[in-house]
Amino acid sequence: MPRTSLAVASVPAAGAGDREFAFSDEDFRDLAAIAHRQTGIVLADSKRQLVYSRLCRRLRHLGLSDFAEYRRRLADDPGESEAFINAISTNLTKFFREAHHFEHFRTEVAEPLLRGAGGRRRFRVWSAGCSTGEEPYSIAIVLRHAMRVGKNPDAHHDARVLATDIDTDVLARGAGGEYPADSFSEVPRPYRQAFGLDNTGDEPVTMDASLRELITFGQLNLIERWPMRGPFDVIFCRNVMIYFDAPTKATLISRFIDILAPGGFLYIGHSESLLGSHPGLKLIGRTIYRRDA
Repeated sequence: MPRTSLAVASVPAAGAGDREFAFSDEDFRDLAAIAHRQTGIVLADSKRQLVYSRLCRRLRHLGLSDFAEYRRRLADDPGESEAFINAISTNLTKFFREAHHFEHFRTEVAEPLLRGAGGRRRFRVWSAGCSTGEEPYSIAIVLRHAMRVGKNPDAHHDARVLATDIDTDVLARGAGGEYPADSFSEVPRPYRQAFGLDNTGDEPVTMDASLRELITFGQLNLIERWPMRGPFDVIFCRNVMIYFDAPTKATLISRFIDILAPGGFLYIGHSESLLGSHPGLKLIGRTIYRRDA
């Protein structure tokens, strides 16, 4: 939905006469309504050209002649909804993006909970809107490193990271775990050295098996029913909610609170804030919240 999976950026407008396919006001309003109904994304009028350019590829692929025909296709073919959502989603992310979150996660969460002599029985993190996987792998790097250098590195740690996104294309890339060698410049050097991410040359790098085994990737629409019960010790949902309207955002925050363990942490994006009152959730740092114990 670090995204971040549902971020939608503006592009310069083009004149109607330059367009390959006719794209009316009705076409845009209908497609924006479908996007909001299915995903919670609010597509302002400023996103009109982006919607057009992204969906032109679908029209060409399907051999359609105009957007009215594409709208009929969406109505008649449930399978096209997935391609539609994937097409309008923009995924802007990188390893250790918003580094202060990972520093807090390391010092206040991972190390205290995982470095005990006997380890911890259960530890769960949710990357909600995981995009192409850089965020959950960053989480896994911090977790695995804390396990390796703890007081008892041989202790059993029942630690897992759930990585979800609405976009199936980016999930497949994340599950594959392969990234360009130049993707790791923001990863702190001790982690790069520990997990073979330093001096990698020009070839793509496949993430270490010890990291991949911590993560489960799965498709999830944040505004629909969640199949998991939790509780989660930590939730990362960053740069996703800025594309939702206020009621959707408030509902989502309440659901996060319900599925967070007492004392658990919620990390949100640098440009996001929580509107209204959310009892039981306290701001403790820059875009870092904690559920009351």
